[in-house]
Amino acid sequence: MSTSTALRARVVYESMFGNSRWVAQAVGVGLRQQGFDVSVVDVRDASHGDDHDLLVLGAPTHAFSLSRASTRQDAVRQGASPDCATVGLREWIAALPAPTGNGRLVAVFDTRVRKVKHLPGGASRKAAHLLTKKDFELVVSPQSFMVEDVAGPLSEDQLELATQWGRRVAIETQDRLAAASVR
Repeated sequence: MSTSTALRARVVYESMFGNSRWVAQAVGVGLRQQGFDVSVVDVRDASHGDDHDLLVLGAPTHAFSLSRASTRQDAVRQGASPDCATVGLREWIAALPAPTGNGRLVAVFDTRVRKVKHLPGGASRKAAHLLTKKDFELVVSPQSFMVEDVAGPLSEDQLELATQWGRRVAIETQDRLAAASVR
């Protein structure tokens, strides 16, 4: 846990069309409402430091999972900026060292197209799997937020739901850290 009074959360997101970025920002609002000091960072600009009490990761669902170079190129062909295709959350997680001391708690979300919301997999599930293999601890179940089509827009009320989810993640994190300090 950090030495300052406010717990620190780092929200790292991958976004091809802006939807996951907007969800990440809304999650950050919810975390701040619960007293967290929050930074929201694009995966392309995110370092791997463990200067946080909570790590939140989010990405769009590509082919039932986290994006790969080929699926990011497909998104570029559909109108996404080529800059967004340089690195994804999958690669970022692969380079992420196992947690030390603080920074072991994590939450994950994805965005997905509403018409296929009952996918057998998703970016958040894959991220959760990769992170737990690295000894991170999920504070809540992976969460999905809906978009109307590949490029968006976000479905109605998704930003409000993301803010609520951010508050829930914050409360669960606070409870876990409080319980750990009692032991």
